[in-house]
Amino acid sequence: MVLGMVLALLAGGFISLQNIFNSKVNERVGSWATTTFVLGMGFLASMTMGLFFEGKSLFILPHMQPWFWFSGLIGVGVVTCMVQAIRRLGPTFAISIVLTSQLGFALLWDSLGWLGLNKVPFTFHQFVGVLVIVGGILVFKLGGARETQRMA
Repeated sequence: MVLGMVLALLAGGFISLQNIFNSKVNERVGSWATTTFVLGMGFLASMTMGLFFEGKSLFILPHMQPWFWFSGLIGVGVVTCMVQAIRRLGPTFAISIVLTSQLGFALLWDSLGWLGLNKVPFTFHQFVGVLVIVGGILVFKLGGARETQRMA
């Protein structure tokens, strides 16, 4: 469990860092060029590391459901939407909304048992937890707006 938590923390740091890099690339080129560059570099890195660590078994994909193949297309939406959201809202606010959205949708899919997940009962505590996070984002954004006005 501890290793899972450490890996999740690292993933969060990587995602945040990648989004900032992506927004900087997007300042120089368009959204589609940014998406192509980001996912293309990711493909090359994944292919290289996959071949190094797994060899030819990288290409053995037993029991793959056809709809699993669409996850790469979802990545296009992720990168494009994040780049645009960061450009319009700034990194901290955009990422906090994305993380809340991720949590909300994961809770929804878990509780409904969609996409092959084991159905997990939706509890009042989970609902309150999501509300607390949404409240935190509102306090962060509204509190920051007042502070900015006071400094000006």
